[in-house]
Amino acid sequence: MLAPFRAIPTNLRKRLFIGLFDLFYRLSPRQRLIALHNLKCAFPEKDMAEILAIAKGVYRTMGIVAAEFFDIPGLTRETIGKFVERSEGIERCFAALEKKRGVLMFGAHFGNWELSAAVFSLLVHPVTVIYRPLDSELLNNLVLHVRSASGNVPLAKDRAMRQMLRVLKDNGVLGILVDQNAAWQEGVFVDFFGRPACTTDGLALLALHTDSPVVPAFLIRQPNDKYRFVVGEEVPTVRTGDKAHDVLANTQNYTRIVEETVRRYPDQWLWVHQRWKTKTCQVVKAR
Repeated sequence: MLAPFRAIPTNLRKRLFIGLFDLFYRLSPRQRLIALHNLKCAFPEKDMAEILAIAKGVYRTMGIVAAEFFDIPGLTRETIGKFVERSEGIERCFAALEKKRGVLMFGAHFGNWELSAAVFSLLVHPVTVIYRPLDSELLNNLVLHVRSASGNVPLAKDRAMRQMLRVLKDNGVLGILVDQNAAWQEGVFVDFFGRPACTTDGLALLALHTDSPVVPAFLIRQPNDKYRFVVGEEVPTVRTGDKAHDVLANTQNYTRIVEETVRRYPDQWLWVHQRWKTKTCQVVKAR
């Protein structure tokens, strides 16, 4: 399945997938309306022309992510410059690894999140990537093959706690995306673009349990369609002795970093996702 697409030159493949996703934008009103609604709620100060431009940019981003997906298995440290023009803050990862407690790296469905994990593996250290299996076994196997090609280890999220703790104990790197909607049983509500968003509490729980350093990383697409790989400063873990408070405070801190990044580059985030789907009223009813 990979070979026919890899045979197409990358630039031509990008134009092809950008065109396809532009078609999806026009012909799939449900996802388009989700994106427009989310954007309007997040940026009430923007007029509709700006909102529409961002939404179209989101579909362009998805097209680029899909097109570049087929290049990931062939990437090496020597050829990565084809996509990444510079990196910033990598020394923070090495400093975190020197603490010998593993590293909790978090990011979002932003820029090119699939390529980001490969870049981190080639430039810094292989990552054990937490993922949610796809419904299609064929597509799931394809995605796992691509994600592991650069040395990363995909780990299904269900019943993965013991393996995650082992990775950190062995001074490995655990990669978690923290920007998707969570069921109320699996997360906490924090502020995201001025609205309560149910967010996974797994990263905060791991940080509190292991005292592993927590580091954000984002692959940011530049105007020339190359990327800047940015590793942020280590996020201090809040510890007051009140577990519920600390989980909430730390999750809010991680989410705030995601929001700050998305605000700077709004067309590079996955606004078609129903990020605010879980409502606080669902928790009240359940209880």
